[in-house]
Amino acid sequence: MEKIRQEILFSDLGTIDYQEAWDYQEKLLKQNVGLKSAAAGQIPVDTTNYLLFCEHPPVYTLGKSGHMENLLVSQEALKEQGIGFVPTNRGGDITFHGPGQIVGYPILDLEKFYTDIGKYLRNLEEVIIRTIAEYGLKGDRSAGETGVWLEPHDKAKARKICAMGVRCSRWVTMHGFALNVNTSMDYFNKIVPCGIQDKKVASLSHELGREIDINEVKEKLRKNFAEIFEANIIL
Repeated sequence: MEKIRQEILFSDLGTIDYQEAWDYQEKLLKQNVGLKSAAAGQIPVDTTNYLLFCEHPPVYTLGKSGHMENLLVSQEALKEQGIGFVPTNRGGDITFHGPGQIVGYPILDLEKFYTDIGKYLRNLEEVIIRTIAEYGLKGDRSAGETGVWLEPHDKAKARKICAMGVRCSRWVTMHGFALNVNTSMDYFNKIVPCGIQDKKVASLSHELGREIDINEVKEKLRKNFAEIFEANIIL
């Protein structure tokens, strides 16, 4: 029997404040969790899957298990520079969001896919790996470190091109990934990215030496997301 492909509603939120996007994710997650609670374990439940893309004004976000010492400047200094700082409830440590970066927030009911957070994270990584491969870059995983890297096995050259951090409630996901496309690398000098010492960051534009069409990257991400998750993405 052919496997039923799940539907995922896609929305590009454009440039949106981090807190506003977080609140929107929480709203969608709570709607799905509420449906599952009301169903009292009866399956199937009429939950809705979403894939949100956006960019954020400059902001540093700290995961729930992150360490403040990985922010290398004061919050007062950040305010003076117009950069936000938000502690979050996702996994992971500190990261940066800002212009030229594609942030992806999948709100998925994993009970319609598989109940395995590790597999979910590996599949998110695979979406990124396939996408940057279309630009001639070999993305890879680094043992014990979530996200997508370039040359992770060479300590002198290892650099992270996509950070990830997720939250899951009753198998409904939120938060997600941040792919550096045309992102300024200067912002990462103010933090220890993802709390990992001695490893650098990368962007598509920095690696390729040219500005990248961010809408083109979004199209590739959508295509690869649909393939990896065996889903139909509804625009």
